[in-house]
Amino acid sequence: MLTIAVFTKNYTNPAYAAARLGAERTAARLGGRATHYVPRQPDNLDEQIALVERAVADRPDAVVFAPVHATRMDDSVRRLNTARIPVVNFINRLAMGGYVTYVGSDDVRLARAIALRLLEHLGGRGDIVVLEGVPGAVSSRDRLRGFQDAVRDNPGARIVASRPADYQRETAKRVTRELLASLPRIDGILSANDVMSLGAIDALQEAGRRIPLIGVNALPEAIAELKSGRLLATVDFDAMKISCVATEAAIRHLRGQPVPPDIELPVQIVDASNCAPWDRPLEERECPRWEDVVKEEGAKRTVER
Repeated sequence: MLTIAVFTKNYTNPAYAAARLGAERTAARLGGRATHYVPRQPDNLDEQIALVERAVADRPDAVVFAPVHATRMDDSVRRLNTARIPVVNFINRLAMGGYVTYVGSDDVRLARAIALRLLEHLGGRGDIVVLEGVPGAVSSRDRLRGFQDAVRDNPGARIVASRPADYQRETAKRVTRELLASLPRIDGILSANDVMSLGAIDALQEAGRRIPLIGVNALPEAIAELKSGRLLATVDFDAMKISCVATEAAIRHLRGQPVPPDIELPVQIVDASNCAPWDRPLEERECPRWEDVVKEEGAKRTVER
């Protein structure tokens, strides 16, 4: 039985719980098994480095890997390369090191698209605050760039504050509370993931205020907030689907089947008008079929409105 070691960044973000679920389901469907390597402290660099060493000793057949930092896991990936353990990179692209394929979505493009959805709602004007993810994370860097690009294209809008909230709900609640107290005006909130959006909603409810905001991930709790009207929109950046494809890519590679060097899954803006397909628990969502995602020429697609 093939063993796939799956590296995710924390136990606190539901998106990574979904990624682990997708890896387990896909590995089992293909006659393998997934084992998990997760830092106990969210996104902890030293822990992930140590977990790589543990995986090298455990000798899995392949690794599906989401790095906690944009560049500081490079040596660990080279350690896996030296041990001749194939690596499939997913969600956050590695800067260096050898890997079979990268599986993810275009964070700059999706962030720009969802930011434009908020700006459209605001008539292209307003004072905007940004909740960034973990400093050093590729997804946080790229989503911030997408947000900035969208605001730059709307001269009537400006970013008045941009703060890291670590992709964590409680941190986002605290940061939003501080921003509400310190800024005279906030017209909209751009949040780099749904978990932080939920924290922002907690702070807004506590303050008795409603400010349009968006998220990223289309998590079940975010869909509930879309239906309630407290969340304007989110993006179907589906970590479960991405991990399904990444795990299948690893097993296909081990079996000598072709795998393209870059696999980009499509994403879609989700709001109250079209959220029905996402209005179900993660356990009831389906993994995509390989042939529906990976075309002969690759799998690059754009954000759909």
